[in-house]
Amino acid sequence: MRVLVVWALVGRLLRLFSFAFVPPLVFALFEGHWPSVAEFGGAFAGTFGFSYLFSAIHKEEMDYLHRAEALAVVALTWLSIALFGAIPYMFAGLDFFDSFFESMSGFTTTGATILTDFSQDHWGRAFFLWRSMTQWFGGLGVIALFVLVLPKLGVAGRQLFFAEASDAPGEAVNPQIRHSASRLWILYTCLTLLLIGLLIATDMDAYDAVCNSLTTLSAGGFSPNPSSIMGYNNPTAEWILTIFMVLSGMSYPLIYVSLTRRPYELLRDEEFRFYFLVILIGTAVVATILWINTPLDTEDSVRTAAFQAASLISSTGFASADFNLWSDAAKVMLVLLMIVGGCAGSAAGGPKAIRHLLVLKHVMREFKRTLHPRAVLALKYKGRAVSDNIMRTIFTLVVIYVGVYFMLGVVLGLFGHDMVTSFSAALAIVGNVGPAFNEAGPMGNFAFFGDPEKLLMTLGMWIGRLEILTVVALLHWHVLRDLRWRRFRPHGRKRKTPA
Repeated sequence: MRVLVVWALVGRLLRLFSFAFVPPLVFALFEGHWPSVAEFGGAFAGTFGFSYLFSAIHKEEMDYLHRAEALAVVALTWLSIALFGAIPYMFAGLDFFDSFFESMSGFTTTGATILTDFSQDHWGRAFFLWRSMTQWFGGLGVIALFVLVLPKLGVAGRQLFFAEASDAPGEAVNPQIRHSASRLWILYTCLTLLLIGLLIATDMDAYDAVCNSLTTLSAGGFSPNPSSIMGYNNPTAEWILTIFMVLSGMSYPLIYVSLTRRPYELLRDEEFRFYFLVILIGTAVVATILWINTPLDTEDSVRTAAFQAASLISSTGFASADFNLWSDAAKVMLVLLMIVGGCAGSAAGGPKAIRHLLVLKHVMREFKRTLHPRAVLALKYKGRAVSDNIMRTIFTLVVIYVGVYFMLGVVLGLFGHDMVTSFSAALAIVGNVGPAFNEAGPMGNFAFFGDPEKLLMTLGMWIGRLEILTVVALLHWHVLRDLRWRRFRPHGRKRKTPA
């Protein structure tokens, strides 16, 4: 792996990212909030300056990236963007650990926050606009956005997009990756604008409508209201947001195909049917529990249950009620929804529904083999056989996810937190869900964790967003032993003597 090539490309991507500070800077100028002007102006100047130095390391055209290099560019770009995206928070008065946590939570669309004060007079409205923008950029992946311009940087975009995707069937977007990314971002933007208009029509303030829309389509969950969506007391907006949260957890390529060419493709897609069935079951179970155990009427119970089911399965993390106060039975159902997650190709985090579906198919096949040991039973998805290599990758990823959940929960427990808080926080962090239970619940925050724990959870969000294997693979000995500053020497070839 050519270290300077990786850093140079990360620098070029980071230089493009620096212009993301311009919208909140302009908004702060428009509102005359001069502290925010200084914060975002300084962030833009600092990010652009450092990224220019990074990109100047290696100015040659790069027509090919090796697999390890593509993985490194993806991982380091996410990490660098979160680090530099934290600059406005530090300028606003948060310390490094809180700023890095909040920034990583935004770009990974986790939605966990350390903020205890949501005063717009104190922070400025540009501050909360930036929080929402970080999630909107992270929704379909910062890398997916950058592949639109990577050809101009001298490297093809497909390798970077491939580095984010796993081998799960249906997760690849299209061989013409640049054209596909363009269409997906157009769809993503149009849905965001549509949601903004619908929320404004429900009498939500335009600023709040923009911020909440940016964090809904991205499956993020940051809201400028300290009580999340519950603070607006707007049932119509809750129903609208429920629909769009379901959309945010769906495959965007599938949505595009259904809207443009094959309208019945949704019903034919096994993953979508599984995803939607889980939402229906979760809504029915939670609504029944609420109707029995709370004073809510039928409509309120169904609306609240549907909202939280859509919010947690899509990893958005919005709350229309303090589900931390619900019964244990309802909480168990919410945890199951968090574990299932959204569809592949969506803005959702976590292991994705497709992997759980294929694991269930594999288990059912093994049951049949127990009864019919000589039968030839192919595991199929969308009419095609799923290879053993793909299933091995899926099982590996699911096992690693569970292992990381468990280890992070244990470590948080060793720091003195109770079991429910520790393990629910670990699930919310690695799955990029956001709210957990107890103090880290929907009306709480993560500020009570210590700095070492916040740093550990920040890395957990980063690893979870990159689906773990991307980061773990870079630590393999085969990658570390082949580190080179510039030149790459393929295996089996003799090293050439430098001229």
